[in-house]
Amino acid sequence: MSVLVLVLAVSAACCLGFGFVLQQNAAQRAPLNDFLSPRLLLDLVKVPRWLGGIGLMVAGMVLGAIALGQGELSLVEPLLATNLLFALALSRKQTRQPLGRQGWAGLALLAGGVTAFIVAGEPHGGSALEDPFRQWLIIGAMIGLALLLTTYAKRSRLSSGPALLAVAAGLLYGVQDALTRVSGQRFADGGLAEVLTGWQPYAVLALGVTGLVLVQSAFETASLRMSLPALTAAQPLAGILCGVGFLGDRLRTDTGALAWEAAGLAAVVVGIVLLGLHPAMPCGPARRAPARDLQPS
Repeated sequence: MSVLVLVLAVSAACCLGFGFVLQQNAAQRAPLNDFLSPRLLLDLVKVPRWLGGIGLMVAGMVLGAIALGQGELSLVEPLLATNLLFALALSRKQTRQPLGRQGWAGLALLAGGVTAFIVAGEPHGGSALEDPFRQWLIIGAMIGLALLLTTYAKRSRLSSGPALLAVAAGLLYGVQDALTRVSGQRFADGGLAEVLTGWQPYAVLALGVTGLVLVQSAFETASLRMSLPALTAAQPLAGILCGVGFLGDRLRTDTGALAWEAAGLAAVVVGIVLLGLHPAMPCGPARRAPARDLQPS
């Protein structure tokens, strides 16, 4: 594994984790009548804390895109999942909660799972598959599942809705990461003109905006405990599926390697859940604010 890819991916995770906490701090005060509406972004753009969180998220996405340009999606995505460690670090500073057994167990499972998956799978690049049907099948399945989850979340807004929205956003972000890598490859092959003549950068933008609305709606209606673990778990799984499915990423497929890869991913998910449910994560219910109550802070 390239040290540069490691540094870029972990730096991206740091920016993303801090950014998510700041965004949720602001979004939980947004008016609930903006739920799943672009108006939510128009309200939040007036809040300095939210803008700071968005700035960090954008920085994380840029660093992640550079990492994707240097390494395989199946390598970068598990590293990006460590954003929850940085989110927990900032939340601990705000809540002054000790890490405790749950925190250390979650940290060990997340870090150990990422390490096990990378060491056992040895992700390496290959030639992208020249099979448009397979590519559109995987992308369509991800977007379709995200749409179904969003539709159901609208019916259960304050119960399971936030977690479902976070999973939907994670799926979209995983596809976005895959298409970001494709755009980077097109840029390396033919420059900016080659990128702008393809559909991928426009899809990246559309997925990013849609995912942002879903995430902020999840942050608006529930605490980080309900939303961030689901988002953090769904994105790398979707990204790895896209990487292996149509971008040509290769993993070891012997029995022992597959067992360790599966165990590593399972440990990552369990570690994410333990960290996401840690007492340090803000757990207070979102304030049901009318539109006039959302003030910059």
